[in-house]
Amino acid sequence: MKFLKLTSLFATTAMVGILVAAGGATPVAAQGKTLIIGAVFTPESLDGDINLPGTQNTVVQTYEGITRYGRKKNAQGEEILDSAVIEPHLAESWTTSADGKLVTFKLRRGVKGPSGNEMNADDWVWSWDKSFAQKRTGNFIARVSNVTTSGGGVEKVDDYTVNFHLDGPSSILLKALTLYTPSIYDSKITKDQATAEDPFATKWILKNTAGFGPYHMSELKPGEQAVFTENPNYFGKKPFFDRVVFRMVPSGASRLTLLRAGQIHIAENMTAQQLNELKKDKNVTVRVFPGRSVAAVRMNSKIKPFDDVRVRQAFNFATNKQTIIDTVFLGEGEPARSFVADFIDGGLMGSEPYPYDPVKAKALLADAGYPNGLDVELNYSDINAWEEPMAIQLQNILKESGINVTPKRITGSDMRARSHIKVQDIPFFTYEDGPIVLDAVYAAYLIAHGTGGVSNRTNLSVPRINELIDLARVELDPDKARSMMDELQKIWVEEAPWILTTFTPVGEAYSPKLKGFVSYPDNHERWSDLRLEE
Repeated sequence: MKFLKLTSLFATTAMVGILVAAGGATPVAAQGKTLIIGAVFTPESLDGDINLPGTQNTVVQTYEGITRYGRKKNAQGEEILDSAVIEPHLAESWTTSADGKLVTFKLRRGVKGPSGNEMNADDWVWSWDKSFAQKRTGNFIARVSNVTTSGGGVEKVDDYTVNFHLDGPSSILLKALTLYTPSIYDSKITKDQATAEDPFATKWILKNTAGFGPYHMSELKPGEQAVFTENPNYFGKKPFFDRVVFRMVPSGASRLTLLRAGQIHIAENMTAQQLNELKKDKNVTVRVFPGRSVAAVRMNSKIKPFDDVRVRQAFNFATNKQTIIDTVFLGEGEPARSFVADFIDGGLMGSEPYPYDPVKAKALLADAGYPNGLDVELNYSDINAWEEPMAIQLQNILKESGINVTPKRITGSDMRARSHIKVQDIPFFTYEDGPIVLDAVYAAYLIAHGTGGVSNRTNLSVPRINELIDLARVELDPDKARSMMDELQKIWVEEAPWILTTFTPVGEAYSPKLKGFVSYPDNHERWSDLRLEE
């Protein structure tokens, strides 16, 4: 549940007044099968290829993957995803050619959207063509999975059979197809909204849904709420809730108040401090679990002083990770060893590579030509709640190693634009990234590939890293791929483009009567999993 902070005093005050005014409040438990979520804002996009604030939270409820992860129980008896097991979903089955370059999917029959239209091969081909044309998120998913992005990469065989043509074998494809993008659209509906100027109806899709998932959007009032209604033709298990209200409550304090008052079921995007406070409230359930993204501080390897690996290593030794965890994340988490989370197969095992050592940090700085330390500006944004306290803590911690840090706040939009791989003009900055596919090779391509990695925001390009990623993407032997990932991560850690702190804990605050939460790699609950128990 990741959102930008957006403040609107009027909207917040008005909503709280409506919901909790004396005599006017209706407890959510009395509202039948309606799930009410207190969100930071209404979705700015319903197109999975255009990841604007609020996109993922809602798109994952209306569109589903061609495949899906299996499920298992953890040591606590909670249901979790099993990244080692890939099951059919929108696809009924698949076969792969001997050379790995052709994957043929048989579509599940009887999959229908709210309109009653049945999913067919035309929908798959149209949907992937749309993603290819947009050249955004779905196009990246195709590229990293080796799907041919031009000339009939996704091809109709008959109404219920589709061929995926690959440029090479793919170790990633079946896991990548668990995603909501490229979304499979009801093309009969979307084609009706197309124009000569907009052949894939992207403007319409931005504010409307046409999927085959358990919900579809029935109402959108920007700045107020989005309402989602159960798909009566859904092929899967019937959801408990037939209606979901995704209500804008920008203030975290107001979301907390509404949750405690029983006026919403889920409070989105609560800070670590708020979650810690809520743990003491018997009327609220708090669930904290490891995330997939590192709350990292990044160093631009092409800009002084961070163009020297000794400086980057010094900054890592100069950072007391446990202090960061204890103060910024209130003890939730452990020091990260790599950019691949521990629960993803292929993560780097072993001890922390950069234990806190100010003496070693000073020695490395001196060796790099900074015997008296150095002064740096640390840019942070409002994208994540942890960034400002992280900047403040680093200012204090790094002093011990002779590093004087001046925190500087910039907007989230500026941070995204300036850290983009085509710009990258910030020397030292906070950022959070992680894979939404539970696969180490995917994570490596996303974050560490020198030319293809869209989240490689540090200008680091190491030929051996690039080579290992490219080899692993086509390696179908999991043991060989894992060995490549071990070597790759050790090189990347040695290069030290990030100050590795911890994988950002993900917290959820919700009504104790709400059950069924499952942790997904995108950190967004699935409404169709949830139910109320009296």
